[in-house]
Amino acid sequence: MTSTIYRAIAGVFTALCVGLQYALTVHGDSLAAVGASSLKFFSFFTILTNILAAAALLVPLVAPRSWLGEYLSRPSVRTVVAGYIIMVGTVYFLLLRDLSQRQGFSLMLEQTLHYVTPPLFVIDWALFVPKRNVDWRVGFAALGFPLAYVAWTLVHGAATGWYPYPFLDVSELGYPHTLLNVAGLIAIFLALEVALVAIGRRLGPD
Repeated sequence: MTSTIYRAIAGVFTALCVGLQYALTVHGDSLAAVGASSLKFFSFFTILTNILAAAALLVPLVAPRSWLGEYLSRPSVRTVVAGYIIMVGTVYFLLLRDLSQRQGFSLMLEQTLHYVTPPLFVIDWALFVPKRNVDWRVGFAALGFPLAYVAWTLVHGAATGWYPYPFLDVSELGYPHTLLNVAGLIAIFLALEVALVAIGRRLGPD
């Protein structure tokens, strides 16, 4: 299978799973409630990262010469996204898998967005991305997105009392414990990015 075909299939599948989960989330909501449900839905790191992964797979195919297509084609960017999506699956498996309140098809989609779409992107990264020259400092450059996400989560949570993940729930943990959790996750992410760069330099295609 060529990289183009694989990316088209994996990207459409990822986007479809996100879209279906969104449709189930807002289904039955009144017009007034859709806004609040949508804001919560797009406040999950899982959803944002899967959207980013789908974009990284599809945009370079449909608009390769656009600034976004060229940006998402960079090996360093795709390595960063691989780190994000690996964190999504790992954190869910270790901390969140037994906490879900979803059932049926919605639960299946939730598990797909944590257990299936992450490996799909990592396979693309492993097989098709020329990453032997990715800079070791890529992990530090990648911190902008997760740090912005944490800042949004804390501000939004302070205003509404709702937090998407229990390890970021300031109302239950307090700021010192929450920020310690954030520091631990950032450290793990940086170590993961270093590992991905090392693996890419050793095994990646030229």
